[in-house]
Amino acid sequence: MVITWQREALPGRSWEVRLSVARHFRLIAASLVACSISSIALAQSYPARPVSLIVPAPTGGGTDVFARVLAEIVEGDLKQKFVVENRSGAGGTLGTTQIVAAKPDGYTVGFIWNSPLTTSPHSLNVAYTPDSYRAVMSIGFSSYVLCAQPGFPAKDAQEFIAKLKAPDAKYTYGNDGIGGTMQLAAERIFQSAGVKVRGIPFGGAGETAKNFLGGHVDFYGGSLPPILPHAQAGKAKCLLLTSAAKNPALPETDGLSALALDKAETVLWWGLIVPKDVPEPVFETLQKAFITAAGSEKFKAAMAKQGATLRVLDGKATDALIRTELTALGEVAKSLGIQKKTP
Repeated sequence: MVITWQREALPGRSWEVRLSVARHFRLIAASLVACSISSIALAQSYPARPVSLIVPAPTGGGTDVFARVLAEIVEGDLKQKFVVENRSGAGGTLGTTQIVAAKPDGYTVGFIWNSPLTTSPHSLNVAYTPDSYRAVMSIGFSSYVLCAQPGFPAKDAQEFIAKLKAPDAKYTYGNDGIGGTMQLAAERIFQSAGVKVRGIPFGGAGETAKNFLGGHVDFYGGSLPPILPHAQAGKAKCLLLTSAAKNPALPETDGLSALALDKAETVLWWGLIVPKDVPEPVFETLQKAFITAAGSEKFKAAMAKQGATLRVLDGKATDALIRTELTALGEVAKSLGIQKKTP
């Protein structure tokens, strides 16, 4: 409309209008070229200084171990230091908040497990949602497991569930705390199977194992590492994994597929996230480097040592996993009456 008005008002100067439009498109073209050159330059120069790799967990645990092995491998690829910084607290939500609030330049990334992203938001007031960050990739998972005392009268998952369904069944299981991933994972299975087991919360899988071995709860519910040596020593009979498939670390233990409950799978998994507005060239560099590192023999060995299963997903697939799991566990939390804690 502006061009038409100019032509009517200044009929003798239509060439000025055409020249203005031409200049306008030349500026747009120049801008696009400049942006393209800038993106290429950014991709080629990143990382130009050390990168902070925030791990919202204490040192020594599986999340920390995997982060450090990956960091070492990626450093060799990208020729720059990835400095692991442990920022534990509030079930991992403290460090996660720092990751998503960081400057989106690619120099602060986070290696994280799923609980702060898909479990904690149902019981804690967190300062982020899936729209606050972007998943770069994920490396794989480790099953949670339900184990009984050695003399429990069941040899597999089918018999285990049958015992839980008995009219006089009054069993307890230890878990990692109210609203924790193990509790929601177990309840998701119990609800799907139509059974009820009373949960007893403890301060983590190590404490759960201690109380289980002491006979204070009927079943252990938690991650594999704390109970694995006791299962191998015959002090625990592990009957059901929270993963659909079996786990090589416990080859005799059934996964949910044995109960046709594959859709109730909830596992402990790990991945890399960045603030949502990280430039695309930087994002692609990180994704490529970490996916390559996760597929290395060195990292595969680290996963096997922790009893974890390698399953590398790209950013898009990991983002979908986060959103699906967040919704599913939210439904379980709601059914249990779990409420967010007020500040």
